[in-house]
Amino acid sequence: MRGSDQPQTAMFSYVSIEDRIPADHPLRAIQTLVNPILAALSPRFQSLYARMGRPSIPPERLLRALLLQKLYTIRSERQLMEQLDYNLLFRWFVGLNPDDAVWVPTVFTKNRDRLIEGNIADAFLHEILKAADARGLLSHEHFTVDGTLLEAWASQKSFRRKDDPTPPSSDQDPSNPTVNFRKEKRSNTTHQSVTDPDCRLARKSNGTAALLCHLGSVVMDNRHGLIVAADVRAPAYAAEREAAVEMLTTMEPRARRRTLGADKGYDAPDFVEGARACNTTPHVAQNIHATRPTSAIDERTTRHPGFDVSQVKRKLVEEGFGWGKTIGGLRKLHHRGRESVDWIFTFTNAAYNLVRMRTLIRAGVCA
Repeated sequence: MRGSDQPQTAMFSYVSIEDRIPADHPLRAIQTLVNPILAALSPRFQSLYARMGRPSIPPERLLRALLLQKLYTIRSERQLMEQLDYNLLFRWFVGLNPDDAVWVPTVFTKNRDRLIEGNIADAFLHEILKAADARGLLSHEHFTVDGTLLEAWASQKSFRRKDDPTPPSSDQDPSNPTVNFRKEKRSNTTHQSVTDPDCRLARKSNGTAALLCHLGSVVMDNRHGLIVAADVRAPAYAAEREAAVEMLTTMEPRARRRTLGADKGYDAPDFVEGARACNTTPHVAQNIHATRPTSAIDERTTRHPGFDVSQVKRKLVEEGFGWGKTIGGLRKLHHRGRESVDWIFTFTNAAYNLVRMRTLIRAGVCA
């Protein structure tokens, strides 16, 4: 007998939302990791909010929703609110009941900005690392540093001369004028984006397109590829090396020397001296060629077996960059300004750590 295709206008269910989520669903493992971390951050959340007034979005729910945005590659907060409205899995993870109203996207964004001002992303990453360390997933001695270009939320036509930022429209369309910059010499010295003044024109290598970018750098633990520090700044000749040394200075001091693997771009005297001043041995790939016959490091470093291990382990950092750009939405930024980009870059790396920890725990790697 053929079934009837009658639309259902109302639904009454006696099955709880908890029972609808499979016991082996990946988000259950993420939730188990996240809830104790959010509980540990509760005093910090309390300091960001007034004691009186109308209740706002709970910061715990706000962070869980932002995690969903990263884990499921949701391109905007408006689309995230749409998903929360009908997706029971998302409601369960965030902590909303099936009948609870979702938040207005503008209100959600305003509350997210409060977390940016409170530097919650760094605190969230720090608590995740504490949880990883308690499970024996972190090494305190061997690390890797690397950087990647993050394409800014700004178009090439926004890159205008600093002395004439608003050229007259040539096509009677002042809101979106046609801009012809062919044969015009443009550089970061004379030009600046009017959309995101903190980004810079940069390219990955010779022969590739120059894009408006921010530079994102990370320090990675070599044991299991967890990100332990993140930094965002404007691209420049020595920006990667300066960011690496700055992140080293923020790490917990230790009596025993650390090792820090890096690619050929870090083979420079300023970086090697800066790393050694931070009680760190730089395991940098030697950048020797016809026009540069010497390296900033010599056989006193390269002769040790640990140098070769660092050169193998440092490639793990590309997995974090790949996840952040493919899944975490960092291929094309949706935020402007160094402060906002730094927050979202750090938060995305914290989300990557959670996914990595879930995989390691499931594989039985924990001590």
